[in-house]
Amino acid sequence: MIFEALEAGIYGANCYIVGSEETKEAAVIDPGGEFDKIDKKVNELGLTPKMVILTHNHGDHIGAVQEFIDKYAVKVYIHEEDAPGLKNGSMNFSKSMFGKNISIDADVKLKDGDVIDLGELRFEIIHTPGHTRGGICIKVGNIMMTGDTLFNGSIGRTDFPGGSFDEIIKSIKEKIFKYDDDIVIYPGHMSPSTIKREKKYNPFVN
Repeated sequence: MIFEALEAGIYGANCYIVGSEETKEAAVIDPGGEFDKIDKKVNELGLTPKMVILTHNHGDHIGAVQEFIDKYAVKVYIHEEDAPGLKNGSMNFSKSMFGKNISIDADVKLKDGDVIDLGELRFEIIHTPGHTRGGICIKVGNIMMTGDTLFNGSIGRTDFPGGSFDEIIKSIKEKIFKYDDDIVIYPGHMSPSTIKREKKYNPFVN
């Protein structure tokens, strides 16, 4: 597996490039902005993007999606409950964040337990509502990209429409924490952690 993390966009969202060693194809996770920066890294890695997978529909995680569609004709994956908001600039906050309406049609509407294959890679989709109704985590190998559900020492905001503190805590404890302690989590903002560390030190779940 080829894996690269970089911060992109004015809101500092983490974007992840996950590539197949066999096919040199890539999934781009949450390209929140700065398309040229992300695209340069993709090219440096010798990869061709085939899909964009979104952990949720907020503007700071979707800002460069259209440019990936335009250049690479990627397919866009998002949970079925966040797909309507991906098309609506008010619901995804792109109007308030960027002063422009981002409207994207999802090609694939995901459900909990779905698996996406890319070469030798298998992306497991874990529905983790709480930050948004359709928030997901994405597990591949020994890593899990947790979007704005679980951060290093914190959790995502739950005061947005569709958010719920009770739901996000339930998602973390029942969906994320059931995986092995040594799984490395790569959140939507801030630095990586592990499930073991979050179980022990995260003040929101202890």
